[in-house]
Amino acid sequence: MRILHYFITPAIVLATTVGIVRAEEVAAVAPADLQKTMDMLWVLLAALLVFFMQLGFMLVEVGFSRSKNAVNITMKNVMDFAVGSIAFFVVGFGLMWGLNGCWFCGTRYFLPDTAAVTAVNPDLGWAFYLFQCVFCATAATIVSGAMAERTKFTSYLVYSAVISSVIYPIFGAWTWGGGWLAEAGFHDFAGSTIVHSVGGWLALTGALTLGPRIGKYGPEGTVNAIPGHHLTMGALGVLFLWFGWFGFNPGSTCAVTPAIGYIAVTTNLAAAAGAIAAMGFAWAIYGKSDATMTLNGILAGLVAITAGCDVVSPVGAILIGAVAGVLVVGAILFIDRVLKIDDPVGAVSVHGVCGIFGTLMVGLFATEGGLFYGGGCHLLWVQCEGVLAAAIWAGGLGLLLFHAIKYTIGLRVSRREELRGLDIEEHGMQAYPDFDTWTTT
Repeated sequence: MRILHYFITPAIVLATTVGIVRAEEVAAVAPADLQKTMDMLWVLLAALLVFFMQLGFMLVEVGFSRSKNAVNITMKNVMDFAVGSIAFFVVGFGLMWGLNGCWFCGTRYFLPDTAAVTAVNPDLGWAFYLFQCVFCATAATIVSGAMAERTKFTSYLVYSAVISSVIYPIFGAWTWGGGWLAEAGFHDFAGSTIVHSVGGWLALTGALTLGPRIGKYGPEGTVNAIPGHHLTMGALGVLFLWFGWFGFNPGSTCAVTPAIGYIAVTTNLAAAAGAIAAMGFAWAIYGKSDATMTLNGILAGLVAITAGCDVVSPVGAILIGAVAGVLVVGAILFIDRVLKIDDPVGAVSVHGVCGIFGTLMVGLFATEGGLFYGGGCHLLWVQCEGVLAAAIWAGGLGLLLFHAIKYTIGLRVSRREELRGLDIEEHGMQAYPDFDTWTTT
């Protein structure tokens, strides 16, 4: 509130001085109207920070993948936001926020207008719509990393549209939209499950349907590492995501309140603890401080704290982030070496596993209602219901969606295309034309 006051007050003084706004008009502005304006500015700023996370996801995926697929990954992360924005506007927003009454036969099924959007949130209006839109894009782009380097570009556009228009919005309607999970008391403040584990389940089903990259697993079950080509780029992407998360979590207040600072602190502490714990655990396993595991530890802490960032204590945030950092290392190794599921960036572990973990931890660490604070098991049980609902909904529809694409337009590129790289085969260009990045491995 005070920070925004420093910006708004000089603007009003300047406007009054140059004659744009008369002094009596300024005096007539009610405190409630000023509060609404500040809330709207904050939500718009938070939406821009969350949009900036799209760049972070792109850089992480590009850096953790091979150079021959850099253009393809860039295009996917650009176009899933473009396609998702249209799909969410035309269909998804109405489904999520009940503009239609009955979404099978409602009259407001397409193209929400100003009156409809204002009815959802009278104070924020279109700012609230934009904030919800960038959240939807985050859920859709999570899938990209697990399916990297072997997915048809046209198929990617199709399933991005379906996720943005139907799968994510309907689950969002059950929770943030005031549906049955919200009525049960399910608490997921900024989306550990609604955004991240939904995206994680879809990523898992997509990777399962696709199968591993060529050369990832040997004929006798050996696991072959396929290193990314630019770890510094991946690290930059993680730091961008860390930065953007200060819009993702604090912005979910949708209002300028003292809670913004508190939520930012719990978010930051969890990320830091996740980095330290993942680095330490990987160091103990490998004898080296593994950079990729450390970076994924940061994301693990951020994903895990997202559900309860508003209701856990700072110490609780550190504990949640630290356990998530250890958990993500174990999950990546288990999924890769035991389940033999090829996930180039660890999306299933970061978003799926840690999203589930963070959601459940609300039932333990919430200072009001959590088991560790004398609240009993009720909240924990409700959190379990939400996690299970996401698994059935996103996992089940994910299998149907990806198999439908596989047996119609095709989901995976040919062997020749995969070996040469999707940059040349799908887009006719290279990310690094001055270097020969063509390869047969």
